[in-house]
Amino acid sequence: MAQRAFHFVKERKKVYELAHNLRWSFDCPTQQFFAKLSPRVWDRSDHNPIAVLNEISEEELRSRLMNGEVLSELNECYDSLQQYLKRVHSSSQSLSHFEKHPVAYFSAEIGIHESLPIYSGGLGILSGDHTKSASDIGLNFVGVTLFYRQGYFVQRVNSEGWQMEEYVQQDQHNLPIAPVTDEGGNLVKVQVQIGRSLVSVAAYKVTVGRSVLYLLETDLPENEMHYRDLTARVYGGDSTTRISQEIILGIGGAKFLKELEYQPAVYHMNEGHSAFLTLELLHEQLMLGKPLTRSIDEVKKKCVFTTHTPVAAGHDRFTQDLINFSLSGFVTSLGLTLDEFMKFGRVNPSDKEETFCMTVLALKMSRGANAVSELNGKVSRQMWTGLYPGKKAEQVPIGHITNGIHSLSWLAMEARAVYVKSIGPKWHDKLDRPADWKTAVAKVPDEELWALRYALRRRLIEFVREKMRLQLTRLGNSSDWVEKTLSADALTIGFSRRFATYKRAPLFFTDMERAGRLLGDPQRPVQIIFSGKAHPRDDAGKAFIQQVVRLSRDPRFMGRVVFLEGYNMAVARQLVAGCDLWLNNPRRPLEASGTSGQKVIMNGGLNCSVMDGWWREAFNGKNGFSIGEDKDSQLPVDQQDALDAENLYDVIENKVIPLYYDRDASGLPAKWIKMIKESLRTMAPVYNTDRMVREYVSKYYLQK
Repeated sequence: MAQRAFHFVKERKKVYELAHNLRWSFDCPTQQFFAKLSPRVWDRSDHNPIAVLNEISEEELRSRLMNGEVLSELNECYDSLQQYLKRVHSSSQSLSHFEKHPVAYFSAEIGIHESLPIYSGGLGILSGDHTKSASDIGLNFVGVTLFYRQGYFVQRVNSEGWQMEEYVQQDQHNLPIAPVTDEGGNLVKVQVQIGRSLVSVAAYKVTVGRSVLYLLETDLPENEMHYRDLTARVYGGDSTTRISQEIILGIGGAKFLKELEYQPAVYHMNEGHSAFLTLELLHEQLMLGKPLTRSIDEVKKKCVFTTHTPVAAGHDRFTQDLINFSLSGFVTSLGLTLDEFMKFGRVNPSDKEETFCMTVLALKMSRGANAVSELNGKVSRQMWTGLYPGKKAEQVPIGHITNGIHSLSWLAMEARAVYVKSIGPKWHDKLDRPADWKTAVAKVPDEELWALRYALRRRLIEFVREKMRLQLTRLGNSSDWVEKTLSADALTIGFSRRFATYKRAPLFFTDMERAGRLLGDPQRPVQIIFSGKAHPRDDAGKAFIQQVVRLSRDPRFMGRVVFLEGYNMAVARQLVAGCDLWLNNPRRPLEASGTSGQKVIMNGGLNCSVMDGWWREAFNGKNGFSIGEDKDSQLPVDQQDALDAENLYDVIENKVIPLYYDRDASGLPAKWIKMIKESLRTMAPVYNTDRMVREYVSKYYLQK
């Protein structure tokens, strides 16, 4: 009996180690292991191993692990994790520079998994995928963000089709996070000054493979209540809340890393939200007795910056009064006047009417800056020419690294099985070698790919039907008709992303008669699934959601147009796997990069997009569909929208639908499958975050 008790302690430790390392978020066998322990809790908790373990008693866990098959699965998952942590990646030699001095990555949101809802959208998902790939390639990486106890928001759509926001308090005991404590078990804390108050900041630690994240927290007993609520919601509140959150993130984050004795080789600011960290680093240099000019140079050597936002209004700006209210004590500690401080955030330092811009601060205090696609780089250089007097737009020092996705995080289990069967268990390693990958893709039988598409489409349809049934039941409506919604035989189009107006979600319905004709053809059926959130203060975006919801209830489109509420990473994962065609029709050039379409590639989906962001670099005429041409427009907005709608109808009606429904003697859409393989061959090895992070290392992290 004693021997068995000892054995259980050892195996229990393995279970908890697996649950607390979010490598499970992209490891299917580990997810399956926890799902089997309690399928209901797994689904109810947004696929959360900690919630599953909190549901299971020690007695039950002991008994379950006595089953040889369960114990074998545990040991396979555990051994896989240990091998992953020890694995030396082919690029590790070039990363030796960072062994003792990590990359410190700051982002206002980092989306690792739906069970840790501290993200709002694309910026956060990109940050999470960046974190995972840093681990994959063996980069010493530490990320900093905030712990949002209420997340972004849970989306509900009311009977009128209007988005409603529900904020749910997260139970940290049900999350894979651990408070950061010292050797005596006391919380590690730093203090930042906001206004006249000293605000204490603690943190939770999250482990993602070999990467580490720190989630900063102000909900501490010693803080005033309004400061305790600072970290409650992603992008919550007004400008005063926003600047306070950014003080916590930038100044508090830099202080926290120093308190933990990190000495980063480089600080990477993902967008301008964290740019105050440069001023905390400046403060450190000044405290060493260095003059201001030299101190600024020392900070620049340590900092790099990524900008995503191609619209001037999208960059955080704060008035002088708000800067003075929030940061007067910090300004004094730098030995600067308020006006001298404001110059750090002004394009024109002498313009006293200009507000303080966080992007300007980041650009001024970084040794390198990049946009997130080639076109976004061009737009950004034009936008910030005023910062570089005497330089033409093409000479502005903002480069670009095109965004990617973490392939394993977005790959359906069924697709993974196809690659293992056709290419081999180490198929994923070939993505690092494009020539090998192209050869490997040819080995996947057409029949296997088409069977995969049917399996994923069926899974998506059943997922949608269940979600719709729950939506209708919540509203007190009949759900009897739901089982007739969507068809596993129909061309399935997905539109799933943030409902900002420039993304033009309802563009397909510009001409209702033509839309009805395309969607209503019984011989060549087409269906569209929409999902996404609008910002709580974006009424125009909410109106687009309402328009789509009402269209889904229109008799002409009912059962063929669907809007799914409650958009999150779990919903997105279903959609990018199950949709045949991913629709992207932003108003060019406002899509900085976009990554949602990259997530469909490995699942055998195709892209149909305006020539903006990453797609204009990836499209070769044979690996998907373009909406319009690769050129800038000088047309008024309404005319451009009308032209883009016409181009969208043209490509769907005359290219997409005929290609999809052109079947050979065995019932296969051979030309469609050929395009899927071309998409896999040309884009999967390029548009992933392993490639992206390696580019950051070579172009920005390693100091030239």
